[in-house]
Amino acid sequence: MQTVELTIKDQVASLRFNRPDTHNAFNALMINEIRQCVKQVSTSDARVLVIEAAGKSFSAGADLNWMRETAKQSPEANKADALALAGMLNELFTCPLVTIAKVQGNAFGGGVGLIACCDIAIATSNAKFALSEVKLGLTPATISPYVINAIGARHAKALFVTGELFNSQRAQSINLLHTVVDEPQVLTDRVNATIKAVLANGPNAISISKQLVDAVNGEPIDESQQEKLAQLIADVRASDEGQEGLTAFLEKRPASFNLSSKDKDHS
Repeated sequence: MQTVELTIKDQVASLRFNRPDTHNAFNALMINEIRQCVKQVSTSDARVLVIEAAGKSFSAGADLNWMRETAKQSPEANKADALALAGMLNELFTCPLVTIAKVQGNAFGGGVGLIACCDIAIATSNAKFALSEVKLGLTPATISPYVINAIGARHAKALFVTGELFNSQRAQSINLLHTVVDEPQVLTDRVNATIKAVLANGPNAISISKQLVDAVNGEPIDESQQEKLAQLIADVRASDEGQEGLTAFLEKRPASFNLSSKDKDHS
């Protein structure tokens, strides 16, 4: 890989953006490499995927030089590049692993979209954010479903049309971030604590629970939904993992899937 680094250790994958000289702005190559890495870890034994970045910025979004060149291509080629970005974002959003955005610096445009695609987002207090596409005469089209899903339509509309800069505290208040910490080492410690919490849980239960949120969100609580959900919990309770988890709890021992006792440093 030329633009990213992927490591997998102790069922934890780390995908690090590695274009610090461009503030980790992504071009066609980086988009493809991110997508391939997410596909790879999705079929590995990893349970957690940490998205992080080298340098002082998390991601400046799309590389402007790349975008300017793609705009000069044929309409078909221009659209194909946009679809590649959309596909990468969806690959991350639908990843069966627990995805954690470890945000050590600024995130603009598509960088905010990447954060919104992750299940959990933790950032340092000095990070800055912006959905600044309109300042360039552009629109945050491909990232919009994920950003709106994360922060809601009203906040999204305000930030989409102003392109204004906002800090970590505001990002947390609108649900773009879950946790804000003061120091880089505290960021690493908090991410490691989150990883440890995830590794204590049943991997199949985690995957099903992720899908459950998307399936239930916004749907009416009618008899059909209640039937489906009752069947789901009945099936999960009867599964090998469910039986092991219940038995382990009653026997006051760690479940076989609980890896949290392996106190690893994933920094």
